[in-house]
Amino acid sequence: MATITDKTTSSLRFSPDILRRLGEELISSPYRGLVELVKNSHDADAMECVVKLDGVDKPGGTVRIVDDGIGLTKEDVLRGWLILGRSRKDSYEPTKMGRKIAGNKGLGRLAALRLGHTVLLTTRPAQECDLQHEVLIDWSKFSEVDVVEDVPLLIETSRRPKGLKQGTEIEISGLHSQLTENDVKKLARELVILANPFADDPKAFRPRLESPQFKEYEARVSERYFDQADYHLSASVDEKGQASAQVLDYRGQVLWSADHETLQHYSDYKEYTCPVALFDVWVFVLSGTSFSSRTVTLGEVRQWLKIFGGIHFYLNGLRVPPYGDPGDDWLDLNLRRSQSPEARPSTNTLIGRIVVGSSGTSLLQKTDRIGFQEDKDFQELRAFATSAMEWMAARRLEQDERRRQKTRSKTSSRAVRSKEELIGFVEKADVPPTFVTKLTKRISDYDSARNQEVKSLRGEVLLYRTLSTAGITSATFAHESSAGPTKTILLSLKSIKRRVREDLPDKYDERYAEPLDKALRATESMAVFSRATLSLIEHEKRRWCRVDVHDSISKILDSLKPFTDRRDLNIDRAFVSSGFFVHAAEAAIEAIIVNLINNSVAALETVHREQRIIRISTEKHDDNCAILFQDNGPGIQGITAHDIWLPGRSTKRNGTGLGLTIVRDTIIDLGGRIKVTAKCELGGAEFMIHLPTLGD
Repeated sequence: MATITDKTTSSLRFSPDILRRLGEELISSPYRGLVELVKNSHDADAMECVVKLDGVDKPGGTVRIVDDGIGLTKEDVLRGWLILGRSRKDSYEPTKMGRKIAGNKGLGRLAALRLGHTVLLTTRPAQECDLQHEVLIDWSKFSEVDVVEDVPLLIETSRRPKGLKQGTEIEISGLHSQLTENDVKKLARELVILANPFADDPKAFRPRLESPQFKEYEARVSERYFDQADYHLSASVDEKGQASAQVLDYRGQVLWSADHETLQHYSDYKEYTCPVALFDVWVFVLSGTSFSSRTVTLGEVRQWLKIFGGIHFYLNGLRVPPYGDPGDDWLDLNLRRSQSPEARPSTNTLIGRIVVGSSGTSLLQKTDRIGFQEDKDFQELRAFATSAMEWMAARRLEQDERRRQKTRSKTSSRAVRSKEELIGFVEKADVPPTFVTKLTKRISDYDSARNQEVKSLRGEVLLYRTLSTAGITSATFAHESSAGPTKTILLSLKSIKRRVREDLPDKYDERYAEPLDKALRATESMAVFSRATLSLIEHEKRRWCRVDVHDSISKILDSLKPFTDRRDLNIDRAFVSSGFFVHAAEAAIEAIIVNLINNSVAALETVHREQRIIRISTEKHDDNCAILFQDNGPGIQGITAHDIWLPGRSTKRNGTGLGLTIVRDTIIDLGGRIKVTAKCELGGAEFMIHLPTLGD
């Protein structure tokens, strides 16, 4: 047995590098760190918290977070604020004002505190009405020592200056880098939605932003347009797992109500075991007609929704990111809208919230506090919200269908009544009987022609609906494919390729390399096709704006490159040097170019060519942008140049006959015109498109 000659007592100590790992790496975005400091003010029962930015548009600026909360005693500073990883706060014990605290790790503030060279904490505790405490942290001193504990921090206690009330101020000076306009924009947004801006509670926590350099974003902290919403969905799930919902109009009048049994038709759950929750959504009909008589403009509301829109999540009174952040569509609203756009809102046309109170402690936040673990409780909350949204969409669809049916009935009755009145008027008039006979015959002929037109239009509508169904199915498969199977196949193939190369190096090149490479290229193409399909149905592309024709065509060709490369298609671009701008929706330009490319691809597959060429060129014709589309296929065969525009007419097997109809109708809608030539200099068909351009 070894003899012990010495015993030394030690303890775990930490390198200064741990401050960076717990700070910048835990919360990488500067604005998120500042929001964590604001949450501390909320937990201190502050009514007001002001984030003051001074000179932050360049390095060396200063950030101050000032609140009127209960402040910190000297003991609080020693045993709480200066101990990282532990908080003085008990997450299960509400504050004196009844607030549930925002967190208990004691780490959130570190990321913000390290934004500058120094930090000065000044706090005036409510318990010590005549004292204040100050702590200065100079981060440069930590680079001079081996362990964090070797830097002494002095807590100075002094008499509180007269007139100063309780509260805490944190001043971060000498910022290492500037706060960009985007950082400030995100900070302003977070302050608005942090403390639940949906209700006007006079006792609610209200953070503010003061920034001389960014006045625009400071002003946005107080903007509200909830009263401009056309529909307000209000739903809840109670402690027994029973859900209910109602939809109100802009005046607060109840339009529709649903009990738990009704909502069950839109959910896979018979009852919910998730926490008690409230779900509110304000939906806006963003059209020029609906805003024509309002005191605010459509543009103002669009911009507000662009910044603050989406479905946000509030736990114990404070917002939990990333739910409702730009690009975060955790309820799949945009996917559902793409599958069935009528009466379904997107993240750009609504603002909403799910609110979970003190009974929601079963929800587990992730380690970095960005989102929840997606356990059973969270999945049920999402299912509850989704069922309420689907129920509202169904009610709106019913309303729209009744309106259409009523309009059709009125139109039909009005036409019959007008015809009878006309014949009656003529019969009473002093005209020869032969004139009455001829007029009646003409009216009958008109009715026959009109009925034939209606029959033709019904057939055309049916064709469009068929194409829409195919498109919806394609978009659904593209979404599902890009989210899972394609990625799994791609990763698996790469893994198989690596293992075969390692296990069978002698046989790999001869027997396995070619089929594996082909499978990888095909899978990568599938992934690109999925992304291209989803890109075509993006909601924003259907908004009318100033569109750069050359840029739009180039983006389309780039997205389709894997598709054209696999078919050995050579896309020849010949654009004039000066750009063209048209007033259109980007989706309209895509519809024209993609359908023409599909038409050329189908034609080129019927003939053998050493080179398959599609040429797209542009020219300037007076005030028009001329787009010349040519290929070296067989040209127009089996159908006249006149009939190619008719819906349903196609020479392709399984063709819909709608592609060129869509091209023509879209161009006409844009105020343009199109001309077709059966054979051009390349040998195939030629389409000449003229679109009116915008001035410089």
